[in-house]
Amino acid sequence: MDAHTLTHTDQHDVMEKHTQSGLELLERYVKFVKERTEIEQSYAKQLRSLSKKYSRRGNKEDQEIKFTYQQAFQEVVNEMNEYASQRERLSENLSINICVELTRYLQELKQERKSVRESGEKSQRAQRRLGRDMEKERERHGERGGEQEGKRFEKEWKEAEKVNQQVEKTEQDPGSTKADVDKVRMIAHQRTHTADECKNEYAAQLQKYNKMQNSFYHTETPAIFNKLQDMDERRIRKLAEGYSLLADTERKILPSLSKSLDTITAASNKTNEKQDSMTLMEQHKSGVAPPTDVEFEDYSPGIKPATMENSVHRHSRRQQKNPQTRKSYAKRTMCRTNKRY
Repeated sequence: MDAHTLTHTDQHDVMEKHTQSGLELLERYVKFVKERTEIEQSYAKQLRSLSKKYSRRGNKEDQEIKFTYQQAFQEVVNEMNEYASQRERLSENLSINICVELTRYLQELKQERKSVRESGEKSQRAQRRLGRDMEKERERHGERGGEQEGKRFEKEWKEAEKVNQQVEKTEQDPGSTKADVDKVRMIAHQRTHTADECKNEYAAQLQKYNKMQNSFYHTETPAIFNKLQDMDERRIRKLAEGYSLLADTERKILPSLSKSLDTITAASNKTNEKQDSMTLMEQHKSGVAPPTDVEFEDYSPGIKPATMENSVHRHSRRQQKNPQTRKSYAKRTMCRTNKRY
């Protein structure tokens, strides 16, 4: 990560918010998968209840299921129970592989982020404290223009300059004694020494500040950002793995689900309407043979054939003489014959 782009307090805040948002999304995904597992559990429970509701009960029903379409239906019902088992298996695997694992990883990231934050905050506090100390030192030494009275650095050097000027005047004054000159020189030396000490103190403080500032901006801050970057990238990779694992976990049970569906299809193909019809006929046949044909019964044996022929002959002769009579006789004869049969 480029440390030059993330050097201010607001950039620290950006990283804080971003990493916190990332952890919240990871936690949200765990909740999402957890609710998904609950849905799968509820679905499996409903499938089991459905299978139990329509399953065969007792030997009586087992004996009655003789038709292929009934047997196929029971296979469909049984496979729903197996289907429910696979949904339960999916729910369990999602819970273990994603919810449990990501929850554990989330806690590790939170602890790691807390540790990095504490290091960053400690470094920032040290930097701010050093900055305040440096600001005080600059104010003491008149680094803000020398307008404020009583500032040590400015005062000491001005006093040293005055004393040095006084030394020159004293040395040039014919009336000054050697003692006067020595006294002024001693005072000038003390003032100069004090000013040098003040200067050296300021220089040392400034050097310390610059060193810590460089360490803060070029070593500590980049190290903290790199840790946050590494942590965030690992979180993203882990989250992506969780997305993929959601699909992979369900994909693993697809062969079993497909097998159950294939069993249902096979049960459908086993149905045989012709066989069921034959089964029904075999189940309900009476065993009684069908009745034979009704025999013809002749009710005319008591009538003499000859008499019948003579009678017919006489009537025939009458009809030949009288066509109307012949027709009437034939009609009556046919009526009597029909009544006999």
